[in-house]
Amino acid sequence: MSAADSISTAIRTAKSKGVPAIVAYITAGFPKREGFRELLAQVASAADVVEVGVPFTDPMADGTTIQRSSRVALDQGVSLKWILNELRMYREAAKTQTPILLMSYLNPLLAFGIDKLPSEAERAGVSGFIVPDLPLEESDSLHNALASRGIALVQFVTPVTPVERMRVLADSSRGFLYAVTMTGTTGKNVAVPPEVLEYFSRAKSISPVPICAGFGIRSAEQVRKLAPHVDGVIVGSALVEVIERCEDPAAFLNALRE
Repeated sequence: MSAADSISTAIRTAKSKGVPAIVAYITAGFPKREGFRELLAQVASAADVVEVGVPFTDPMADGTTIQRSSRVALDQGVSLKWILNELRMYREAAKTQTPILLMSYLNPLLAFGIDKLPSEAERAGVSGFIVPDLPLEESDSLHNALASRGIALVQFVTPVTPVERMRVLADSSRGFLYAVTMTGTTGKNVAVPPEVLEYFSRAKSISPVPICAGFGIRSAEQVRKLAPHVDGVIVGSALVEVIERCEDPAAFLNALRE
């Protein structure tokens, strides 16, 4: 099984139990560099897939919570090189095989070097990448480089994506298709109106890979409402806030399934 397929399989396995998969986002090195691997293990014990954010100075798709966590991590010297090394050591010691994706803006990947990124990501046990500022039309180089190692590059759709464009993005996506609940940035609470549920169902009917809803997922009530329409939910800002308050991230994630 390829790394990309391990993501899809984990999501579908969770969904087969009657609830959407939980894709849990944490910012690498937040709140402290020390203890990152321990925090990752806690989150991975309760999530089906973990999305590790690479801190960036201008996270344009993220709201204030993730911007704040990125700033804290950057102030501690967290870099993509450090993250990959930490993930490699985590994988060598970890008992769980929960798939891990890196969520990174394009600049840190370019600075690291696209030529060496796939092999280093593979060594670190990274199954996929999410790059929110990389349009599909400009993604061939990264997509092909990652695909050579079986690593996923996840694509995005939004409520205003035309059906034909949605089909192209779904066919190009690996691991899962990231279905944004709204236009704008992460962190806002989402009411999930009927037209958004229809959009998720439309994307699910088109996509050959699982559909995961992201942006603004904060409660078990939202997860229950989304359950018939998606394969997974992505929990970001709410989880970062739980970590910021020094609360139990695994307990919070488990409560979303109730």
